[in-house]
Amino acid sequence: MSLPSIRLETERLVLRPPLPEDFEPWAAFSADEEATLHLGGVQARPVAWRAFATVAGAWSLYGFAFFSVIEKASGRWVGRVGPWQPEGWPGTEVGWSIARDAWGRGYAPEAAAAAMTWAFDTLGWDEIVHTISPANDKSKVVAAKLGSRLLRMGRLPAPHDLEVEVWGQTRADWQARRGSP
Repeated sequence: MSLPSIRLETERLVLRPPLPEDFEPWAAFSADEEATLHLGGVQARPVAWRAFATVAGAWSLYGFAFFSVIEKASGRWVGRVGPWQPEGWPGTEVGWSIARDAWGRGYAPEAAAAAMTWAFDTLGWDEIVHTISPANDKSKVVAAKLGSRLLRMGRLPAPHDLEVEVWGQTRADWQARRGSP
């Protein structure tokens, strides 16, 4: 599987592994206090670069990580969405983070649905979770739109060390909602 050839498309979005030109909008997103409120807060540019490089490295090492989400109409980077499972994580996650100026357009559930289908079909995952801050009502709405439900409480590993709600569903749940075998 060649990383440059991995490309998911929805009606309005392209999901692909991050490219070097994605760092500038990634860094701007990481500096946005409101957008990062439930993601551990603002990151200084050097810390944002390390997070960006971590995602790129996960793609190279494991064959999956957050996709860069590109708006088809403009070609603009609007967020990061996709499969994520760092060491000690409370499950096989599909997470989402959309740039604040793209909020309210339905991009998070649209991109997450494509990423979930890819994770179940390509990665062979049996369960997908979403780790959500208990105060993040907007992400709970996205999770519910995807058909996920609160499964349990969990804890993110260091350096986060935060209690989170673990939402999710099984492959069978996903297929039943989608009418797939």
